[in-house]
Amino acid sequence: MALYVLYESASGYALFLAHGLDEIGQNTESVRSSVADLNRFGKVVKLVAFTPFESALDALNQCNAVSEGQMTDELRNFLELTLPKVKEGKKPKFSLGVAEPKIGSHILEETKIPCQSNEFVLELLRGVRLHFDRFIQNLKPGDLEKAQLGLGHSYSRAKVKFNVNRVDNMVIQAIFLLDTLDKDINSFSMRVREWYSWHFPELVKIINDNYLYAKVAKFVDNKSELSDEHIPGLTDIVGDEDKAKEILEASKSSMGQDLSPIDLINVKQFAQRVMDLAEYRKKLYDYLVTKMSDIAPNLAALIGEVVGARLISHAGSLTNLAKCPSSTLQILGAEKALFRALKTRGNTPKYGLIFHSSFIGRASARNKGRMARYLANKCSMASRIDCFLDQNTTSFGDKLREQVEERLEFYDKGVAPRKNIDVMKSALEIVQNKDTEMEVEKAPIEASVKKSKKKKSKAEAAEDSDVMEEDKPSAATNGDASEEPKSGKKKKKEKRRMEQESEPEQDQAVENGNGVKGLNADGGSVKKKKKSKDEDKEDLPAASEGKKKKKKSRSTDED
Repeated sequence: MALYVLYESASGYALFLAHGLDEIGQNTESVRSSVADLNRFGKVVKLVAFTPFESALDALNQCNAVSEGQMTDELRNFLELTLPKVKEGKKPKFSLGVAEPKIGSHILEETKIPCQSNEFVLELLRGVRLHFDRFIQNLKPGDLEKAQLGLGHSYSRAKVKFNVNRVDNMVIQAIFLLDTLDKDINSFSMRVREWYSWHFPELVKIINDNYLYAKVAKFVDNKSELSDEHIPGLTDIVGDEDKAKEILEASKSSMGQDLSPIDLINVKQFAQRVMDLAEYRKKLYDYLVTKMSDIAPNLAALIGEVVGARLISHAGSLTNLAKCPSSTLQILGAEKALFRALKTRGNTPKYGLIFHSSFIGRASARNKGRMARYLANKCSMASRIDCFLDQNTTSFGDKLREQVEERLEFYDKGVAPRKNIDVMKSALEIVQNKDTEMEVEKAPIEASVKKSKKKKSKAEAAEDSDVMEEDKPSAATNGDASEEPKSGKKKKKEKRRMEQESEPEQDQAVENGNGVKGLNADGGSVKKKKKSKDEDKEDLPAASEGKKKKKKSRSTDED
């Protein structure tokens, strides 16, 4: 049976025929030894056909399809044209060797071409890859390397492409930084308390909050200078006038030692740093909330932003968390306790990071394990919805939270909860209704945009017409200025024409008075016609000739 080998290079598809296998035998060791020698390998493997890719984009599409185990139309046409045709009802006398079993199974399903992928085929492909530039003619040195480098970069870019608003790496970094800031602010605040307590020890008992303590320490500075004038400022910081008065009275009877101005300056600067860190921590928390609403809105609605972010960071990514079963998600973060329990054959932990959720704390001691298992199940569903749903919605998270609340009531009071299928149907209806509302809102917006465009076009057309009208009078004035010298000549011509018309009428009246009928030479009646300017211009010489004849006739009559 003949063996054909399909090789997907960066420049195109190549098909090789592995003939003469008896020389080396179908043994991987013998193939391995023959691969290095081109003379020996060239006798065994020969190029049958090669089809280059049309462009870099086409190469990227083909590479993506091959990596996903899909056969493209170009590859199918290439195989059908180059491989021997098989008659219907007969088994093919050849097989196709491929590198990936996935694409081999897809080729077999689509074209019925038998494919194989084993160590022997992989060794043949290794030899083809090693000597590929020798098989292809008219290939310049360096072209293949450039094609491989360009395709590698574009393939990596396409794999790394993602939605900027759904980068779970930002959430992982934010939650790590938030935990670090909590530890640092706590330790720095304790340092401020201890440092300023040498000067004003009674302040620690009055103010418990670390951020407020740093603010007050910076405001008070030297306790001996504190007076009634500082009470309004203290009231603004503390929020309670009684506490402000208590601080003032404690400063008067304080047992702390006096500090030098340099020491007080250092204490104030350190307190300011602690306040800045606390304010930055608040901003970072707001940033985490907004990012979680973009990346995992349903998980955040179900279990909270901080716990959801900790789950994502511990799993590595939202995709990894979505792949985890609910039993793994339940003990995520309690790996040490789990392996210790497995080693000592003790009880395995019931919960990990999800213990920080309020639902576990609200459950009774005997129901904590059940509640953790149920909550892990719902968190697993929410993470999968967030990972694979293109739409950004919190409807599923809200409904899952309602289910957890109902389960708590069931454990406490025995109230039967709703079925999961009914809850999911209602969530789907809410999402669909939101989609329809969005479409309805978009329609009038688009219509208004079209109307505004029409109005703009009309306004532009009106402006253009105004400009044209402004241009026309100027052109007209220019024309009048050019025609002013001609107007005098036109008036003289019109006078001559009027005189010429009036003279024939007088002659006809005289002839009619003498009894002669006014007939033309043709015998037709004389008619008065209104002629155009052009016809008048043409008739001017004829009229002048008629006038001369009439003058001659008058002179003869007088004689």
